[in-house]
Amino acid sequence: MTIINKEDFKIKKELNRPILSLDYGENKVGIAISDGNCSIALPSEVYIRNKTDKDFIYIKEFIKKNNVQAVIIGMPYNMDGSEGEKCFVVKNFTKKLLEFIDINIIYWDERMSTLAQEKILIDKDVTRKKRKKVIDKLAASYFLQSFLDFLKY
Repeated sequence: MTIINKEDFKIKKELNRPILSLDYGENKVGIAISDGNCSIALPSEVYIRNKTDKDFIYIKEFIKKNNVQAVIIGMPYNMDGSEGEKCFVVKNFTKKLLEFIDINIIYWDERMSTLAQEKILIDKDVTRKKRKKVIDKLAASYFLQSFLDFLKY
C-alpha cells in the first residue's frame, strides 16, 4: 500500500483490527499496538535494531502475527511544525519498510511524546536505567492513543 494522510485513513478505518505504532530511533524502535476495537493503545516492546533488513522482517512478522490494519509512524517535527533532519531519516526508514509490508502507513506528530512519558516515569521515581528500557514503547503508545482518539471524533 502506501503512505496516506490521517483524514483518508479515518474514512477507511476498520474497528475490528489493531493498529501498530512505531517510535523510530537510530538504535531502537518503540512498538505499541491497539486493541482489536481500536480504542486503547498498549505498549508492546522496545525492539533493538540490527540496522539491516532483519528490522523490517521483524516488523513485517509482527504485523502478520497481530493482523494489523495500518501502521502509525511517529514523525519528529520541529517545535514550529516544520520538518527537520530527523523527519528525513524517518521518511527513509518508512520508504524501506514499504518494501516489506503491504498495508497503509500514516505519519503522526510525535512531538513531546517521549518527554511526556519521561516526566511521568520521573514522577513515579523510576530510575534512569529502567526508564531507558521502556520509554520508547511508552512514547509509541502515547502517540498511538492520540491517533485512536482522533479516529473517534
